[in-house]
Amino acid sequence: MHIAEGFLPATHCVAWYLASAPFVIHGGRRVIQQSKEQPEARLLLAAAGAFTFVLSSIKLPSISGSSSHPTGTGLGAVLFRPPVMAFLSTIVLLFQALLLAHGGITTLGANVFSMGIVGPFVGYGSWRLARRFGWSDRVGIFLALALADFTTYLMTSFQLALAFPDPVSGLAGAMTKFLGVFAFTQVPLAIAEGILGVLVFRVLLDIAGPELQRLGVVPALPEAVA
Repeated sequence: MHIAEGFLPATHCVAWYLASAPFVIHGGRRVIQQSKEQPEARLLLAAAGAFTFVLSSIKLPSISGSSSHPTGTGLGAVLFRPPVMAFLSTIVLLFQALLLAHGGITTLGANVFSMGIVGPFVGYGSWRLARRFGWSDRVGIFLALALADFTTYLMTSFQLALAFPDPVSGLAGAMTKFLGVFAFTQVPLAIAEGILGVLVFRVLLDIAGPELQRLGVVPALPEAVA
């Protein structure tokens, strides 16, 4: 869920902007560096941004008049590392706020922090953990996308609970309520996004295998011995 315009108190909006800014600035520098060092990766970089834009623009009705949606950030985090996704997600969320009325400008910092920072870092960490344990790339990609999606909503629920704690049960009670609102649709969405990520990754391996090897996403194949 993108937190809507004007939904958070002004102090929270400023705080989340300040928290997100270092990640976005670092990510922007990484995008520039990546484009200069590997010009051939620009098309794949644009594809990662487009994948996030399309998936996160799909709004599915949830309960209590709210909505849920995929995020698409896990794939880009695996391909280009989490800082890059902080920058790309900022662009995506800004366009969605201005063109689709999805999210908002005042809440942009909070939405970037949940979808562009927390989600990608958890997704990339899941990918690396799967590789360390020797699990297949399919398992790693599934975990990266599914957990990036779910932790985005976990963070969003925390942000909302922090702004609107329950009068009786406080922060924990409010967070439980917000998570309960989205769990009915978001858990299946996270699973579906993980499956979609596996399919997309297989296509990328077929059409851009050498580029994924240069990026270090998959190990380079050994050279043939004459």
